[in-house]
Amino acid sequence: MQGDPSRPVTGYPAPNGFPPPQPGVAYPYHAPPPPQQSHPYYNPQPYPYPSSSSTIFVRRFLTSMIVVFFLIGVSILILWLVLRPRIPDFRVDSLSVSNFSSGSNYSSSITGLWNVRFSVYNPNKKMSISYEEVRSSLLYKSEPISQTLIAPFKQGKRNQTVLDAAFSATATYVDRWVVNDISGDRARGSVSFSVIVGARVQFRTGGWRARNRLLRVLCEDLPVGISSNSSGSGTLVGGAKDCRVGL
Repeated sequence: MQGDPSRPVTGYPAPNGFPPPQPGVAYPYHAPPPPQQSHPYYNPQPYPYPSSSSTIFVRRFLTSMIVVFFLIGVSILILWLVLRPRIPDFRVDSLSVSNFSSGSNYSSSITGLWNVRFSVYNPNKKMSISYEEVRSSLLYKSEPISQTLIAPFKQGKRNQTVLDAAFSATATYVDRWVVNDISGDRARGSVSFSVIVGARVQFRTGGWRARNRLLRVLCEDLPVGISSNSSGSGTLVGGAKDCRVGL
């Protein structure tokens, strides 16, 4: 039976020439992807990265600084080796004591006046030495007795300088073992003291100056003739004594 062309068409049209789907069968064709919607917080652009030129500049700058510091260190080392700075020599030429007393059975104290004379020699041929913050201490064995300050001074090349240091103690408290040991030493005819010197030193040559260094001087076992029967006065026994010096 031929259909009437004026009658409306009913049913499913056959898309692309395929028959309509059977009842109960899923739609056999791929659905088009949903249109992308723009989100107010969505940014399709990637995060900005620092430009490669700035990174290269930073690397070159750090490398240049490392090289500069390395060259400065090498230059200082070479200059130090060429000049070969030597530490100064210290010697105690004389040590005298007066009005010395070391307490009694009822007190632990020391009284006395000490005068020490040092000879300081700069053995360097090309460098002078300046001394600042010069401090000195007097000890009996490990026990401090007195401290004093010495005026700053400078030494030229191959120069020898004489330093005087004065110490005093008036009923200065010490441990009981100090009084006992000093009494034993006086019975044997002499009491040994030690002197420590500390200073900030700087080696110089022309316009070049090394950084400040701490100089330590130790003058040990300086025997002073003070017997039990003496009036508390005595001098260094055995002549001048060399000191140990270190930086």
